[in-house]
Amino acid sequence: MTLGSFIVRNTFRNKRRSLLTMISISFSLLLLTLMICIWRSFYVDQVAPEASRRLIIRDRVSLAFFLPAYYRDKIRSVPGITAVVPITWFEGRYIDNRSEHFFARLATDPDEYLKVASDKITPPDQVKAWQQDRAGALVDVTLADKYGWKLGDRIHIQGTIFPVDLDLTIRAIYHRDPPQNALYFHTKYLEEAVPWFKGQAGWYAAQVDSADHVAAASKQIDDMFRNSPLQTKSESEKAFQLGFVASLGNVKAFILGICGAVMFAIMLVSANTMAMSVRSRTREVAVLKTLGFTKQRVLSIFVSEAVALSVGGGVVGIFVARFVIAAMTRRFIGLGIPLDMKVKWPTAGLALLVALILGVVSGYLPAYRASRMNIVEGLRHIG
Repeated sequence: MTLGSFIVRNTFRNKRRSLLTMISISFSLLLLTLMICIWRSFYVDQVAPEASRRLIIRDRVSLAFFLPAYYRDKIRSVPGITAVVPITWFEGRYIDNRSEHFFARLATDPDEYLKVASDKITPPDQVKAWQQDRAGALVDVTLADKYGWKLGDRIHIQGTIFPVDLDLTIRAIYHRDPPQNALYFHTKYLEEAVPWFKGQAGWYAAQVDSADHVAAASKQIDDMFRNSPLQTKSESEKAFQLGFVASLGNVKAFILGICGAVMFAIMLVSANTMAMSVRSRTREVAVLKTLGFTKQRVLSIFVSEAVALSVGGGVVGIFVARFVIAAMTRRFIGLGIPLDMKVKWPTAGLALLVALILGVVSGYLPAYRASRMNIVEGLRHIG
């Protein structure tokens, strides 16, 4: 029997205890992997080149305040700006209020929107059909697949904030990587149905000719409206999205808190298992030392058992996390979860490294005590 097989056999000597320990560690690593993925998606991963050239211009105080329509031409006059479109969030219900039926519904200008959103791929004939139909809609292909929509289908959305129901016809379907799960319709439709909204927009999206000019264009736009009744806040699309995330609270502290609790739980579970294992194998340790096993060898055996349990549970947790995250991103529930979030190799590697380190830390103290055990006292032990 090799040393490796000896460690594996002893790791799973008490199958029930080992299995329960691995399940606990697996669940903890699942949470840890999920938190790391969310952190990376929000704060680490870079946006697509097209998105890095987009600016979002909104009211400086709150998104609840609309911006005047004449701001659009003023923004267009800023050097580096190549296209500007109004965008307004339409709060409403499709089918019912359940989270699985939530998706973004946005009013915009079809004539210029795809110049700003150049990362959305749509057949030219469909784009033309959408532009020519005042009640037409442009939808994401993943959204169309989810509900079985096809070109020509009619969609009814009941308004909540705006006192109007939308009766739209799907005229175009776009592809985007990552998917967005959004529906776009004519802002003129909303203006005609809600007279008090005419001449306003929720915010503006602008395309800049180069990512190097984004900061300068943003500053110039805000300076332009600094003395206006409605001042603006211009920011990158990534920063705009993080603003929604920040509205949920201190997300960074929340994620770090969960990660800290998960690591503490892993250490406690693994340490408790190893302590129980050492206590139940006192005579065995004494026999091993009688046969010539050194203190360092005994220490390495028990630490290796702790690492095997921790890493084994980590592998299972990471594997399950892949399916959990895939399910979360398929069901866009309006909590700001990025639809392109997935378990990447660096994330999996970091989670496994954490499991490895915690396995070593949690197993070291029981293993150290076992390695220092007196042979005579060990052989006399009854338990």
